[in-house]
Amino acid sequence: MAKASRASASQHVELEGFEGHYADLGGYTVGFESYTVDADMTTLFVGLPDDKCQCEHWGYVFEGKVVFHTAQGDQEFVAGDAYFVGPGHTPEIFAGTSLVEFSPTDRLNETMEVVTRNMEAAG
Repeated sequence: MAKASRASASQHVELEGFEGHYADLGGYTVGFESYTVDADMTTLFVGLPDDKCQCEHWGYVFEGKVVFHTAQGDQEFVAGDAYFVGPGHTPEIFAGTSLVEFSPTDRLNETMEVVTRNMEAAG
């Protein structure tokens, strides 16, 4: 049985307005994320099919708000909401948001390769 917490996660990422802690739970990655600034991440997914995230996610919002923009319309989740979002979305996360999210590790890694290149290109 695998387990992880924010403190025990093996990977830590800190950027301006963002803090993330990630661990692999045997094929699924858990991410503990906090945002102190609004973040529309649409441009980070350019280069993926339809320029959208192709990984599904299950999550829970502790504080704040996240909106997933999809072809079917916007899906908004606020503090206290558990969620599932399928492939074909772009996230917009608002300052003051804290969430935990579970994603298939293989598809998340494929997506993050493109996201990382876009972040590096943007400086």
